[in-house]
Amino acid sequence: MRTFIILAIFGTFLSASLLDFSYLSDAKKAYEKKEYKKADTLYAKVEGDEAKFNQADSLYMQKKYKEALDIYNSISDKNLEFKKLHNMGNSYARLNKIDKAISSYEKALKIKEDKDTKFNLELLKKKKKEQEKKKNKDKKDDKNKKENKDKKDDKNKKNDKKDKDNKNKQDKNSKNKKKEQDKEKKKQEDKKRQEKNKKKKEKQPQESNQSKPQPPISNMEERKWQKMLNKKGVNTLMLPLNQKGKNSDKENPW
Repeated sequence: MRTFIILAIFGTFLSASLLDFSYLSDAKKAYEKKEYKKADTLYAKVEGDEAKFNQADSLYMQKKYKEALDIYNSISDKNLEFKKLHNMGNSYARLNKIDKAISSYEKALKIKEDKDTKFNLELLKKKKKEQEKKKNKDKKDDKNKKENKDKKDDKNKKNDKKDKDNKNKQDKNSKNKKKEQDKEKKKQEDKKRQEKNKKKKEKQPQESNQSKPQPPISNMEERKWQKMLNKKGVNTLMLPLNQKGKNSDKENPW
């Protein structure tokens, strides 16, 4: 019974090993044919850091850099540390995470001097300087733009205030001018009214005197007047008025 159990375990292990070998073989062939998705799927079926490393490389070739980094970070085999850090640097560089890429390359170079790793590191440091230079330039340009905008805004505000003040001044002058014109117009109207009233007053007494009817002369006054004229030797014929104040066409001898 004991022998049977040992043989069963060995048979299972052997079967698993053969299966893994088959997966690894097929995955390698797929990778070489640039069938990276198929290679990724096959490598994922095999346990072990070497399979994980190859799976991460397959993800990297599919431009799945974040997924590749997750797999690289799960590898703990020290024999793969340099390659892992180098490839992590490449993945971070593709994601434009320059600082993390530089850090990965520097860690890799502490483990092993490598020409390609050193070249990538220097290239990224140069790129970082260019980015910082561009960033500073953009920052300076933004500052200048802001200052120019502020100056322009201040100038526009001053011009607006000046225009507003001028408009208010013009409005005030127009109002004052209109007031003066209205005042002068009223003055002229009052003057004309006064002159008209004056002329009317001057004309009224004359019209009153002219239009006032003279009282008729009584018969007694006529006789007195006639006697006086006779004494003076003046002969005249007076036409007496009748009671109604109308002239008579008959002669009245005295």
